[in-house]
Amino acid sequence: MRKILGLLAVALLAAVSFSACSEKPLLINGAGATFPYPLYSKWFHEYHKLHPKLRFNYQSIGSGGGIKQIAERTVDFGASDAPISDAQLAKLDWKLLHIPAVLGTVVLSYNLPEVGDDLKLTGPVVADIFLGKLKKWNDPRLAALNPEKKLPEKSILVAHRSDGSGTTYVFTDYLSKVSPEWKQKVGREKAVNWPAGLGGKGNEGVTGLVKQTHGSIGYIELGYAVPNKLPTALIQNRAGQFIKPTIASTTAAAEGVAGNMPKDYRVSITDAPGAQSYPISAFTYLLIYQTQENAAKGKALVQFLRWATKEGQKLAPILHYAPLPDSLTAKIEATISTIKVAK
Repeated sequence: MRKILGLLAVALLAAVSFSACSEKPLLINGAGATFPYPLYSKWFHEYHKLHPKLRFNYQSIGSGGGIKQIAERTVDFGASDAPISDAQLAKLDWKLLHIPAVLGTVVLSYNLPEVGDDLKLTGPVVADIFLGKLKKWNDPRLAALNPEKKLPEKSILVAHRSDGSGTTYVFTDYLSKVSPEWKQKVGREKAVNWPAGLGGKGNEGVTGLVKQTHGSIGYIELGYAVPNKLPTALIQNRAGQFIKPTIASTTAAAEGVAGNMPKDYRVSITDAPGAQSYPISAFTYLLIYQTQENAAKGKALVQFLRWATKEGQKLAPILHYAPLPDSLTAKIEATISTIKVAK
């Protein structure tokens, strides 16, 4: 009898173990910005360690794609560096939240080994390079900004995004503030008609173009420039200072805005005031349905957002992103609390 009971116990334990092992993880699907992709990948990996039954599937397809998919409700969350416009929001018959995830930095990286790091650029000069008006690296305007460097007599190859991109939105937002000609001819959008250059898909594509092409210059996120050992230019800010893109200079750009943040968080911090502000900085957003119709996914997503707003911020500097200002996190946590999860 004992032997029979023992065999039954073993069989029951095996059945329970098989059931537990065969239980599918909860999968949350997202899509959007490439700008924060290195950090999001780290977040999802670390959060999975804490919650093994939860997995994230994030497609790094650009902010334009993320906005499109969240609007069509084909993903559980979207991601964008560009806030959704009033016109786009008006087309939705449900409430969408912009949750600031982290602060990022758009840098001008270039491939000129003979010149080295810390090339100095001003906003109008950058605009003229991307307008195709400033064509040679030894142009007098560049030489005047960099008298200590020997600039080559070489054509400038512009590298830009070929897809709809929040990084492009941030970059063209900046150029529209510092160049009236850029504002009139090209404007500020996630995708624009580029006057010059070659296009690459995603931050990865532009990084690849710059890395492979001598004489090139492109705009990418700092988290792509550093691991690829690409130099970054010093950009003159509104105060007249040439600022290196760093976590500290990105934070400085956000500090002046945090106290007067709009209720929906849709704000531009390019060309921000402040002597130490890096002028091409931005918030990047997670796009979240305020009403979560799937109870399991909604609950898991809310818990993740709370973790990302607190513990997740500690991982940001490791990957060259600036954490959210402390003065802002309490407000974001209150916004997360307004998410309605189905019972």
